[in-house]
Amino acid sequence: MPTTVHENIALLNMMSSDNLDDDLKTVQLHFPSERRLQSDGACVEERVRTSRGDILVAVRGDRKKRAIITYHDLGLNYAANFQAFFNFVDMRAILDQFCIYHVNAPGQEESAPTLPEDFVYPTMDELSSQIDFVLGHFGIRSFIGFGVGAGANVLSRYAINNPHRVDALILINCTSTQAGWTEWLYQKINTRQLRSNGMTQGALDYLMWHHFGRSTDNRNHDLVHVYKECFSHMNPVNLSMLIDSYLRRSDLAIARDSNTFKVPVLNVTGGLSPHVEDTVTFNGRLEPAKTSWLCISDCGMVLEEQPNKISEAFRLFLQGEGYCR
Repeated sequence: MPTTVHENIALLNMMSSDNLDDDLKTVQLHFPSERRLQSDGACVEERVRTSRGDILVAVRGDRKKRAIITYHDLGLNYAANFQAFFNFVDMRAILDQFCIYHVNAPGQEESAPTLPEDFVYPTMDELSSQIDFVLGHFGIRSFIGFGVGAGANVLSRYAINNPHRVDALILINCTSTQAGWTEWLYQKINTRQLRSNGMTQGALDYLMWHHFGRSTDNRNHDLVHVYKECFSHMNPVNLSMLIDSYLRRSDLAIARDSNTFKVPVLNVTGGLSPHVEDTVTFNGRLEPAKTSWLCISDCGMVLEEQPNKISEAFRLFLQGEGYCR
């Protein structure tokens, strides 16, 4: 990776930790209380047939241009996770240069019907294998991956097994290890509650922690309210299946000195995110020359809380790799 990319990302890291350099940090963003994280119609939605059933893919942009494939996190879908970020004013120039393909995990789209009782939800490896069907459906030769949380893990698995199909990765809150005992026990309780009782307060609290981290009471109250509403409208049975699949994830089995990523990676987290240590561990398993680690201070859900800094990092990273003007 060119040295200038490391220097630019390092500068963003310094800026994110210096309150004096960012006057906007004290400004509260305001969102209408009636805002809903639903599709705004900017994407064309298509069903893609895979070996494990159909999945929804939403396409935005000129399909002749280089592809960016996104994959969402737990409790969200493409609209809730990425729509606001790609509508951010600083992302418009970048959008003009790419075609975005938003992949939804099975049963996570808006108003999704409950999956059949005998449906066996795909493993994380099987979810990553579904990307091959997306590439085939749309005639995509290679792509830039953009994933958050569980979605970052899915795209990582695909990149490890198919490095020739992935140009670069932008990953937020990526975990490269299997679940620990504490996570496993807590998640098991949540998935059982979601299946039997719907979106309980315990499950809602977990999702808020997973996305925002600590101190949500001191954050933008409108934003917190919007996401609580969003989580409440997810199909709880389908969500429990995705969480269970993520809980059963295997280790990525990568190491810096042997089997690691062959593509450049921008590894991002927020200073208040509960996944900071996971991204540090992940970073230690990647090749330094191809990796940049960025931690944005004073936020947990970086795409919503600091879209200006993420869009700048997004642009600098892709410019450094020669994919963006």
